[in-house]
Amino acid sequence: MESKQKPKRAVAVPEPRQPRAGETEKVAVNMGVVDLGQVDLLVEEGFYSNRSDLVRTAVRNQLAQHADVLKQTVARRSLTLGLQHFSRADLERAVEAGEPLRIEVVGLARIAADVTPALAKAAIESVSVLGAFQASPAVRQALADRIR
Repeated sequence: MESKQKPKRAVAVPEPRQPRAGETEKVAVNMGVVDLGQVDLLVEEGFYSNRSDLVRTAVRNQLAQHADVLKQTVARRSLTLGLQHFSRADLERAVEAGEPLRIEVVGLARIAADVTPALAKAAIESVSVLGAFQASPAVRQALADRIR
């Protein structure tokens, strides 16, 4: 007796995508057990794909609700909104011009990996980032007294 086996189909498996630097940051949230149970119930019922999806949606809704206040505050405080990258050349120009940088960002501020601690210290007067600040450990240490 000959067995009939279904032919195996080739299935394309997508390469796992690596998040780009600064794309996401992990935030821990403490919740009461009843709230957490209700979150899990909404996930189980298919309203959200997982707990993180619900939390991201809730945060976006709150940010949308306060969008006008956020825009006004960013403008009033002359903050950069989004990503601000500082290359070695940017910092060298600041030193040459004698105009130390005041980094004030809502989002992500990133200092290039080839920036030395001495250059960072000479070029940067202060760092205030609401979000994430990426720099080498040596540059972070050199700017420690200037980071708010």
